[in-house]
Amino acid sequence: MNPAEIIVGKVQAAFRFASFFEKAFVKRVSHYPFLPLTICQPELVYNSAAMANIDKNPAGSFCWIELHTSDQNAAKNFYSSLFGWAPQDMPMGPNDFYTIFKLQDRDAAAGCTLRPEERSQGVPPHWLIYIAVDNADAAVTKAQQLGGKILAPAFDVMDAGRMAVVQDPTGAVFCPWQAKKNAGIGIAQVNGTLCWADLSTPDAKRASDFYSGLFGWQICADPKDPSGYLHIKNGEQFIGGIPPAAHRQPGVPPHWLAYFQVDDVDATASKAKQMGANLYLAPMTMEGVGRLSVIADPQGAVFSIFKSAR
Repeated sequence: MNPAEIIVGKVQAAFRFASFFEKAFVKRVSHYPFLPLTICQPELVYNSAAMANIDKNPAGSFCWIELHTSDQNAAKNFYSSLFGWAPQDMPMGPNDFYTIFKLQDRDAAAGCTLRPEERSQGVPPHWLIYIAVDNADAAVTKAQQLGGKILAPAFDVMDAGRMAVVQDPTGAVFCPWQAKKNAGIGIAQVNGTLCWADLSTPDAKRASDFYSGLFGWQICADPKDPSGYLHIKNGEQFIGGIPPAAHRQPGVPPHWLAYFQVDDVDATASKAKQMGANLYLAPMTMEGVGRLSVIADPQGAVFSIFKSAR
């Protein structure tokens, strides 16, 4: 059994019991509430326009992004064409494989197929966020103490690393990742790389207390911004945010939304639409921040694309 097979088996088994994937989650793609994104500031992630190779993701950073989809081959074609990713398949048994998406020969993301039992229970295609930790077991213990639900306790992924599956107290799911031989994302600040993530939650205070206690994040509002958008700062790096709960659509379960950097938002969104994707938010400009669009791939997994104004 290879590392990919262990990861997928454990994660998918955990998700079968996660309320995050109640059938109501599928409804979120019909009217996605993205107006609060006009107040986020993902440009804070960018320190330079140059490519950044990553050899180690610091604790508390978003270190991996993984697509769970209903049609892996179609997804490979879609994202390869959209972001220039080079798919590398790792066999996981008969007619099953785990895909590593590479950019400039470095790991950028991954993908796998939803299991039949997940589909039968209404689990939709989705992107899953991993967050770097120094010790997965300690992170699990602390998450539980802070009110999180452990969907899968810490387990080894061969010699690649150690991980768990956790649901925060408000319902959003993520995976702590303790790197060993696999650090996770290996490239940033170029077209097709993860650059930001927003947490959609009905209880920003409870979520902030949880994540600050678990990862040491600083989560606070900009005194000059009356909107209520909260910025997530890991060390000296702004990495994401929490939009105001008032803008959330009723019935939408809490979740993380991943942003990918692109060179041209309009061209990328247009290309995605031509390939069968749905635009939940057409390209729009946030003055002084950048331009973005929110997209559901042809199988329904939702993500955002972004270009900084800087």
